[in-house]
Amino acid sequence: MILLTGATGTVGTALLRRLTAEPRPVRCLVRDPRRLGDQRVRVQIALGDLADPPSFRNALRGVDTVVHLAAAIRDQPRASIEELNAIATLRLVRAAERAGARRFVFFSAMGASHHSRTRFFRAKALAVEAVRSSRLEATVVSPSLIYAPGDPWLTLLERLSYLPAVPVSGSGDAAFQPIWSEDVADCVLASLDGVGGVDVELAGPQTLSYDGIVRVLLRSIGRRRRLLHLPLPVVRASLRLLRLAGGPHVFATWDEAELMEEPMTTSRGSAGAEALGVSPLPMARVLGNAS
Repeated sequence: MILLTGATGTVGTALLRRLTAEPRPVRCLVRDPRRLGDQRVRVQIALGDLADPPSFRNALRGVDTVVHLAAAIRDQPRASIEELNAIATLRLVRAAERAGARRFVFFSAMGASHHSRTRFFRAKALAVEAVRSSRLEATVVSPSLIYAPGDPWLTLLERLSYLPAVPVSGSGDAAFQPIWSEDVADCVLASLDGVGGVDVELAGPQTLSYDGIVRVLLRSIGRRRRLLHLPLPVVRASLRLLRLAGGPHVFATWDEAELMEEPMTTSRGSAGAEALGVSPLPMARVLGNAS
């Protein structure tokens, strides 16, 4: 039995389709089963979330492998970024050990360290320590920027493209190797069939600055816009005021905007994915096919 967290997310949705197509016995830890769509009749459902540690016990009953995709890039009403990414992962690892699970696959972020500029990356680094120090057969997957046509991030960028100029936080120079969620799901599935305990870096075939990513999107939707770079102090102050005024459901937060200043590249390029038998597609080709 596989326990999947984050099953309704960008990677989780793609991975779940593959797991149920085989089929493999899967249990999903979810707050709202309706978000699983037609997949909810193909899986076991455990109600709960990362902010509800008591829900881990039932979710882990009879589980051999945990695939922990769930993460939070903004504070939630019930818990902070640190609680949802670092502390919840530690609790899930300990619960998996007690339940007799054998394997734990954890999604970190490429370049995450204790010295990262963002809270999310620092929390991920703490979570990696918890996973690696466990008794479980642990695999840490460190992807670069993951995207999918129609995902919340690209949808926001597309909406911003209706403006005369697309606002960009900071310099737009941070480098990424964006990788499509479908390619990531293929990699995770392949890793489940391989030997556990081998860490994996997942990157796409191209290195693009954040500005470059925005331009790829603009070309895919046939819009020509200039980019308007906003100073980081202005972005920070504006988004913090927006959060205070609009609450937790605002369209963007400073913690999310600051992530675009965290480079996510590896000198190995797409070698990690290719070692798992996956040849990641360039972003322009994915978005071009989707448009």
